[in-house]
Amino acid sequence: MLYKITSVLAACYICYSSAQIPSLKDVYHNDFAIGTALNARQIEEKDPAAALLIPQQFNMATPENIMKAEVIHPEWDRYDFDLADKLIAYGKKHNIKINGHTLIWHSQLPPFVHRIQRADSFRLFFNDHINTIARRYSGKIYSWDVVNEALNEDGSLRKSIFLDKMGEDYVTEAFRLAQAASPGTALYYNDYNNEQPAKRAGCIAMIKKIQAAGVRIDGVGIQGHWHLGKIPLKEIEESILAYAALGLEVMITELDIEVLPRNFQGADVNRRMRNDPSLNPYPTGLPDSIQQQLASDYEALFKLFLKHKDKISRVTFWGVNDGQSWLNGWPVRGRTNYPLLFDRQFKPKPAFYSVIAAAKHN
Repeated sequence: MLYKITSVLAACYICYSSAQIPSLKDVYHNDFAIGTALNARQIEEKDPAAALLIPQQFNMATPENIMKAEVIHPEWDRYDFDLADKLIAYGKKHNIKINGHTLIWHSQLPPFVHRIQRADSFRLFFNDHINTIARRYSGKIYSWDVVNEALNEDGSLRKSIFLDKMGEDYVTEAFRLAQAASPGTALYYNDYNNEQPAKRAGCIAMIKKIQAAGVRIDGVGIQGHWHLGKIPLKEIEESILAYAALGLEVMITELDIEVLPRNFQGADVNRRMRNDPSLNPYPTGLPDSIQQQLASDYEALFKLFLKHKDKISRVTFWGVNDGQSWLNGWPVRGRTNYPLLFDRQFKPKPAFYSVIAAAKHN
């Protein structure tokens, strides 16, 4: 009941103040698309505040979880398209383009996949999974993250079940199948830390291999899971230029800025840290100094994105507001994090206005 009351109050706030809040998608209309990640409640419009804010602010959306294999393909011979179909309807209703996420990823696989022993059976799963899903949504979504997070930090291929069962060509084969199943859809590779030199080099080598095979790849996503006060602007710019030089679109696909302590970089969901009160320093709200640093970091990022707006087609935030962010539960469970532009009541933070200001000063 308390959640419902809070949501209704937030919705009233958004409705009342919508005329005063600038729209990200409108402000950046001539530069690049502005996206967000959506969870199931938001897709089904069960959260009144989110239902008002999302169409106002965003013109692209990525499903946070509902197109991942464990949800959409839970058993060998069974698919569950319920939420994915609702996402397509949601996008059509609100004129929001959908980026499918993701066809091939080593994580969040259904249990049956790990029980497949024979390589030919695994390839059958692989082919059927891509063909079935990509064909169903051909012409209905704008783009696919065809393969997600296939690389290690040193640029080598991650030791995943896909590499084990199918060998090094599985990435190229995934793009080949997606191209045939959904010929009008943009096809992307997506990863974190692929702005870092070693991983970037591996990513470029992998992309060149796909291209050399005569297989279409349209773009590369730099996820953008960065940390407060440590935004690698130089490496990001070098990567935008390097990927664009391959003839690819560049997207910032999962943007958030971590404000809490962490002892490693990146977004490997398998890594965890031991819970400790010192790792959750702001349980009741951010100090003003941290709010201002967050605003400064976002402004610097968007100034860089605008500098290369001819190469960047989309910037997507990984969540609508702070309360939704996956960073509340990773790599330490139960923390109170503040990585996005809207707070838990859907109110714009100083970082929101710094992003707006970056566009207006462009």
